[in-house]
Amino acid sequence: MITPSFAPDFELCADLHRSVLDHAPDCAHHHIIVPREDIKLFSRLAGPRTHVHCEADFLPRGFVSIPFSKFTINLRRPVPPVRGWILQQLVKLAAAAASQADVVVLVDSDIVFIRPFTAETFVKDGRVRFYRKAGGVDERLPRHMIWHSVARSMLGLPPAEPPYPDYIASLLAWDPAIVRQMLARVETATGRPWATAVAGQLHFSEWTLYGVFVDNVLSAAANSSASDDPLCLADWSTSPLTRETADKLLCRLKRTDIAVMISAKSRTPLEVRRTALAARRAALTADVPLRRVV
Repeated sequence: MITPSFAPDFELCADLHRSVLDHAPDCAHHHIIVPREDIKLFSRLAGPRTHVHCEADFLPRGFVSIPFSKFTINLRRPVPPVRGWILQQLVKLAAAAASQADVVVLVDSDIVFIRPFTAETFVKDGRVRFYRKAGGVDERLPRHMIWHSVARSMLGLPPAEPPYPDYIASLLAWDPAIVRQMLARVETATGRPWATAVAGQLHFSEWTLYGVFVDNVLSAAANSSASDDPLCLADWSTSPLTRETADKLLCRLKRTDIAVMISAKSRTPLEVRRTALAARRAALTADVPLRRVV
């Protein structure tokens, strides 16, 4: 499990950390990746199954932070500077590619697990679970359209007409072996190191790149475990939830949902999040724990 984070999200990440220990199987290890200046703070969460890493360890040496800013410079290609959102995606890709696990699950700090799960939740018949919602992207989602166009270009694929599949969800599983193949394809198609190719983008989605690669480069067998169930109830709004609206959100939980995501960008007070989630967990105690999702 891979979580890039930083100091402003520490309390959210601490809640995620506790939920991983409560609900993940013993074989699951949680890797939290943070800026160098936040290592001391996040080291409080380190343990036998929780590992805190410096994000610089996953970046090429030529990536240099600009003091007193949110930007990083790639000395191979200093313009444009690497924005924080792009840097976070670089870290996810590098960490996943470096993993020797059978499956990595990308988990942002604003997610909390609410039901037990096993490795089989993300693997079916030896294939890592792959999120895809057919026909989910068209002109109504212009940023998603750009992400598809960029992904196809980086993979050396010709343009395609919408609608496109939607590969964006708040809780995603990747096969590290596929990630490594994908990054090698990017280097071949662009003629540049993959990190430089990604860092030079103004608009980019690592989730879309992975999805387009699986669907359009690999054989059909590689995506045989595709599913349109995100396994996570998500609220992407940018306005704070109240206790009432948080309760209404959590009433929408499906039996297949193992997690909840309330976007950090909503600035929902911690007390509201924690109280609403605690109440929902209490209501779930009478349910049969969800041990396998197919």
